[in-house]
Amino acid sequence: MFVNLTDVLINEGKVLSQQVDTEFAQISIGGENFRVVDKSPVQLTFTNIGKGRARIDGTGEFVFAMNCDRCLKPVKEKLVLTFGREVFAPDQIDETSDEHDDQRFMDGYQLNVEDLLENEIVINWPMKVLCKPDCKGICRQCGKDLNTGTCGCDTFVPDPRMAVIKDIFDANKEV
Repeated sequence: MFVNLTDVLINEGKVLSQQVDTEFAQISIGGENFRVVDKSPVQLTFTNIGKGRARIDGTGEFVFAMNCDRCLKPVKEKLVLTFGREVFAPDQIDETSDEHDDQRFMDGYQLNVEDLLENEIVINWPMKVLCKPDCKGICRQCGKDLNTGTCGCDTFVPDPRMAVIKDIFDANKEV
């Protein structure tokens, strides 16, 4: 979906508010696709902050279907977006500046809302998703979900600094 920002970019002090329904049903992050389970309309406010410059403030909520990073159970993760971004009119930006790289969701005076929201979702994506704060994960040996109980596997990990001494004792062990 595109929003025309011509009026906001050329009229100093102009403020425009708009509610936008998003179209995308999934997002791809790190080579993995995440389905959008629920979403609210995104509220956008466009404010002229100078000649050929506008500030975009937005809020919205998305719920994604993911897996717990420890036990791999399906989880619904809510992502609340609150962002602010500055955009420029095409005649006000230098093609070689860093600001031009930040404008990839602008096409002339048109704002591609889907690209902007996708960018903001990626920026605000959680580093770790857990089914519950004290998730114990799965056993490294047998794969049992440790949230349901212990598996009985030997979890002793010898100190690697003592490996040389253990090798000496094993070499001198009589059979």
